[in-house]
Amino acid sequence: MTRCGIGYDAHRLVAGRKLILGGVEIPHSLGLEGHSDADVLCHAIADALLGAIGESDIGHHFPNTDEGIRGISSIAILEKVTQVLRSSRALAINVDATLIAEAPKIAPHISAMREKLARALQLDVSRISIKATTNEGLGAIGRGEGMAAMAVASVEMI
Repeated sequence: MTRCGIGYDAHRLVAGRKLILGGVEIPHSLGLEGHSDADVLCHAIADALLGAIGESDIGHHFPNTDEGIRGISSIAILEKVTQVLRSSRALAINVDATLIAEAPKIAPHISAMREKLARALQLDVSRISIKATTNEGLGAIGRGEGMAAMAVASVEMI
């Protein structure tokens, strides 16, 4: 059986934090605020995968009240989500994700992101799609106050 899930995440941009997207550090004057590294792309993908197997979201698995995981890499979160999939007798098939941000330019980093994500999810890089768009100046994201990501993932129940 094949199942699919959808994920969404958004974080505020703040000074004094590194910008990590898809597990890749991207040069920028601001970073995303959060308990982990706040990688919106990884978080949306994690939620899509967890949703595909009927699991609770990443907030349940990685609560922001757990000081033991403060600053955790979102790539590590995806590796753990992959273990949750396996224990539920599921394998990721593919991921399609969109990052929504006014700046910086994401296109130069997409290849590196796809490779990092593919390793974490134990997938061939050809099964990972990442796109980027702006919010055309609309709302908080359009004003450059934050970033968001959406993802769809398919899994095969084995």
